[in-house]
Amino acid sequence: MSAVQAFGWEFFGTALLLLFGNGVCAANGLRTSAARGSGWLVIAMGWGLAVFIGASVADVSGGHLNPAVTIMLAVRGDVPWDLVAFYVVGQVCGAMFGAFLAWVVFKQMFDANNVDSTGKVTRANHATGSIFFTQPAHSHSGWNLTNEFIGTFALLAFIAFAPGGADIGSLKYFAVSFIVVAIGLSLGTPTGYAINPARDFGPRLMYALFLPIKDKGNPNWSYAWIPIVGPILAAFAVGLLSLAV
Repeated sequence: MSAVQAFGWEFFGTALLLLFGNGVCAANGLRTSAARGSGWLVIAMGWGLAVFIGASVADVSGGHLNPAVTIMLAVRGDVPWDLVAFYVVGQVCGAMFGAFLAWVVFKQMFDANNVDSTGKVTRANHATGSIFFTQPAHSHSGWNLTNEFIGTFALLAFIAFAPGGADIGSLKYFAVSFIVVAIGLSLGTPTGYAINPARDFGPRLMYALFLPIKDKGNPNWSYAWIPIVGPILAAFAVGLLSLAV
C-alpha cells in the first residue's frame, strides 16, 4: 500500500460515507423533504448502509474510513505507522468533501428550510448543524467522552476479534455495517455516536467555514474534542488488548 493509495482510497470511501450519512440526516430533518421525521431507525440504517457503501468502494486501502480503525490496526501491527497520517488526512478530507456533496444534493431544501409554508422566516437552519456533526443530548464532558469511548470500543472490538480478524475485507463490510446500525440503535442517542473522529470533525469544519447555509448555527467547537479523543482512546485500548490476548 502506497501513501497515495492510502490517501486516495480513504478519501473516496469516506466521502461516500458522509454523502450518504449526512444525506439521511438531511432527508430526516429538512422541512420540505419527503422523508422528514422518518426517525432514528432510518438514520441508524442509513449510516450503516453508508459504511457498507464507502468501505466496499475503498477496499483497496482496507476500507477503514475512520482514524480509530486505522490507529487500532497500527497499534496491533497490521498497518505501518508511516502510513497512518496519510490514512487519517484522507479520511478527514474525504469527510469534508462528502459533507459538501450532501449540501449540494439538498441545497434547495436548505434554502426552503429557513421559512415556513407561508413564507415566514423561521431561521430553522440554525439547527442544521446536527445534520453534519454530532451533539450530545445532555452536555457533560465526562459522560459524553465515556459514551464515545464505549461505542467505538464496541465497533473496534468487533473488527479486531470477529472471524476474519484485522482483514476487514474478509467480512465483506456487511457485518461491519450492521454493528454500526446496532451501536446507533442501542447506544447512539446520548451523543449521536460519532465513533469516528473524521466523520465528526470533517463535516463540522466544512459546516463552520464553507457551507453557505443561511442562518446556520454554531458549530459547537467546545464539544468537538470529545468525538476525537473518545474514539482514539478506544483505538489504543482495543489495539493493546488484541496484542495481549
